[in-house]
This record gives sequence, structure tokens and C-alpha cells, in this order.
Amino acid sequence: MKMKLYAGVVTSKMEESKAFYSELLDFDVTFENDFYLLMHTPNKQAEISFLLPDHPSQQPLFQDAFQGQGMFLTIEVEDVDQKFKELKGKGADIKIALRDELWGDRHFAIEDPNGVGIDIVEYHQP
Repeated sequence: MKMKLYAGVVTSKMEESKAFYSELLDFDVTFENDFYLLMHTPNKQAEISFLLPDHPSQQPLFQDAFQGQGMFLTIEVEDVDQKFKELKGKGADIKIALRDELWGDRHFAIEDPNGVGIDIVEYHQP
């Protein structure tokens, strides 16, 4: 059985989210209407969606806006040093500086307009 997962954020910051993911991370729009935005990674292997809060078409479970805490995304890249330089050049606000971890990760972190932490990582053997 095939299964696909993507994250969704209920937010009023639709335009800010679209600009952040497209301009900084090179995501493209998969689908968009007046209350929903679905974006995909450059290689189309992952997607993230954004939904306006309190939209009458949505059930109560999907009404409340995300409060900006307790969620993170990980984006694995082939060359984290190059991605770090690229994002610094685009003016990204780096929240955790480029670093190596004992368990093998080399990574840095940024934060999207909704408060979602984004860990950008290149995996290595420890």
C-alpha cells in the first residue's frame, strides 16, 4: 500500500508563507485557491500545505490557527554547506548556526513565518 505524508499549517500568513518557501527554499506551488496553498519541494518529493483559519469550508478540527510552537520540519540536502551559503546570501535569518553533531548530522536551522523550525541537514556517519 502506497502512503504519502505532508505537513499542513493552519495560518493567516498565507502570502508570507508562500514567499518564504518559494524565495528561500525554491518550492513551487502545486495548488492554490483563496483559502488553501499546497507547495512542493524542487524535486517534487515532498509537499507542505497552508490553510486559512476559521474557513467555513473546513471542519472544526482544521479551524484553529497554529500557535508557532512544538513543530519542526527537516529538509535533507546533498550539500548543507552550499545550502547554508545560498540562504545566507538570500538574507535568511539563521536561527541555529551551521554545526556538526556527535551523531553525524551537519546542519543549521531557520524558522518560517509561522514559527515552524526548519532543520536543514546533511547526514553523515558518526
